[in-house]
Amino acid sequence: MKRLFLSLSLFYAVNLSAQQADYPIKAVNFTAVKLSDNFWLPRIQVNHQVTIPASFARCENTGRVKNFEMAAAHSGKFCTKFTFDDTDIYKTIEGASFSMAVTPDKKMDRYVDSLIAIVAKAQEPDGYLYTARTIDPLHPPEWAGPERWVNEHSMSHELYNSGHLFEAASAHYLATGKRNFLDIALKNADLLVRTFGPGKRGVAPGHEVVEMGLVKLYRITGRKDYLALAKFFIDERGKRGYKKDSENEWQNGKYWQDDKPVTAQDEAEGHAVRAMYLYAAMADIAAIDGDTAYLAAIDRIWDNMTGKKIYVQGGIGAVPDGERFGEDYELPNATAYNETCAAIGNAFWNERMFLLHGDAKYIDLLEKVMYNGLISGLGLDGKSFFYTNAMEVRDDFKHGSLERSRSGWFECSCCPTNLVRFLPSVPGYMYAQEGKKVYVNLYINSTATLKVENSDVVIRQEHDYPWEGNILLKLDPVKATAFELRVRIPGWVNGEAIADGLYRFKDTKADAAVIAVNGKVQPYRVEKGYAVLNRMWKKGDVVSVSLPMRVKEVLADGRLVDDEGKVAIQRGPLVYCAEWKDNGGKVSNLFGLGDKWDVVMEKGMLNGVVVLRGEGKRVEVRDGVVDTREEKVTLIPYYSWANRGEGEMSVWFLEKVRGVSLR
Repeated sequence: MKRLFLSLSLFYAVNLSAQQADYPIKAVNFTAVKLSDNFWLPRIQVNHQVTIPASFARCENTGRVKNFEMAAAHSGKFCTKFTFDDTDIYKTIEGASFSMAVTPDKKMDRYVDSLIAIVAKAQEPDGYLYTARTIDPLHPPEWAGPERWVNEHSMSHELYNSGHLFEAASAHYLATGKRNFLDIALKNADLLVRTFGPGKRGVAPGHEVVEMGLVKLYRITGRKDYLALAKFFIDERGKRGYKKDSENEWQNGKYWQDDKPVTAQDEAEGHAVRAMYLYAAMADIAAIDGDTAYLAAIDRIWDNMTGKKIYVQGGIGAVPDGERFGEDYELPNATAYNETCAAIGNAFWNERMFLLHGDAKYIDLLEKVMYNGLISGLGLDGKSFFYTNAMEVRDDFKHGSLERSRSGWFECSCCPTNLVRFLPSVPGYMYAQEGKKVYVNLYINSTATLKVENSDVVIRQEHDYPWEGNILLKLDPVKATAFELRVRIPGWVNGEAIADGLYRFKDTKADAAVIAVNGKVQPYRVEKGYAVLNRMWKKGDVVSVSLPMRVKEVLADGRLVDDEGKVAIQRGPLVYCAEWKDNGGKVSNLFGLGDKWDVVMEKGMLNGVVVLRGEGKRVEVRDGVVDTREEKVTLIPYYSWANRGEGEMSVWFLEKVRGVSLR
């Protein structure tokens, strides 16, 4: 099956090249990279063995599969809560397809085919596929609206369902070569082409993703009407009449990114997941059509997000009410929302921004998101999940969206199924190419096979990242080949906590990355965050990259009021936190952390983590008297919290006590 995926991907790439331009930089297909590391590979294996089967089982147990069966029979009552519940099946099939491309699984393949057959029977003759209406067209759920499409601009999610159908069917076709799912998607896409467009029905989809899905179908089929429809949906934004003077984001259109045309937008706004999917689709169109207005808009929006609207661990969407971005610098810790789906969408968008610009700052942010606020959404057991990702948990504070522990499933389970489809694709973020330029973006032990100047080049990574920063890249070209190896020097090495300066390291000194080729230290120039090594590469060449991993204190921009006078702790790409389990059952009263840390690998803890052990202070009330004392402090990687029971957790720590509130 892997060989099939590779041959299909090659056909897909050749076909695309023959059609027209696309991203100037091309990601190396994930099937060309075989992982061997101890960090990501076990997670991907658990995803295949545990998470995907559990997701399919929950789709059955919660009635999601039954909805399709009832739609096929045109009988019954829609039995789940949300009109977009169909997509949990689509996303799980997408994840299974990615996973089977590298781990063939006949049993899973047969099961996926059985689900696709059920989906096919639920599709209406003209291609419409939306179980919430088809089961009982006269009595659809309220969100669906009384007729097709009439509520699409807000909450029906008809086009959202189509978008995830398109993405899943594309993955399944490329993974298996089968057309059974793709044909369902194309039938639905053809209905959309007949229904929407200039002189037809117009709408700005209430929840974006159909735009990304249409682009994927375009790349497979070469059908320009699919691409045109994706752009049409994007350009419909800003046309609907809203109450422009209202501060309510649902009433003024900001919640839907619909308050103004996309080319006039300059800040990350509204529902965070919707926003990420929109900006990713705009990047796709900018790459394919050369739309400079789209490009300028997403550049402005990215600067706004990274400079004013992102948490220190890469989380976005601060406001629980609407799962949305707040105003500039509105990043409270106690009520932080940080939906897991938003983190995944942020990863999608940042990869695309890199493919457009070739700048390492986008991979820096992608890495921050992946290692912190994204994988925190999945428990180490592979079957428990966070929908939201807290910045602090206190015993004396609760709010409706705060999750103190992970859950097996949710009524709205978009996040678990999004994780299912993201994890198998991780190897595809590691390398990219632009002609004779080979980009090394992520450091994960692996063997990758690339083609440079029509010659095979194998690159092996050997190291213990993210725990240590000594990287070995072993190159084995079939024949001596001249090309540029572009090795990312992470921003955290250069003294940059995040692009645009919303967070900064207390110690502003930049560390020096040392690079050697075949044991000889090499001078190198840095271009857009990459060390450029241009030479004739021969079999057996070894590049060693030393990335200093000092423990660093992070400070926030003074306009982030919740972080004033506080520090966070980062080592390498990992943001750390204190959890109750390691710190006497309580962490909300810790402050004054020292600057000396013991870096200790604990192989038997949390599936193997590097912990930081140091000194701090604790303030307590003993017999009515306020007491401050020195305390041993242990920090763990943020992603790993809440795997050992419920209790307090904190990312930010006061440097000193500024006052006491009596009660």
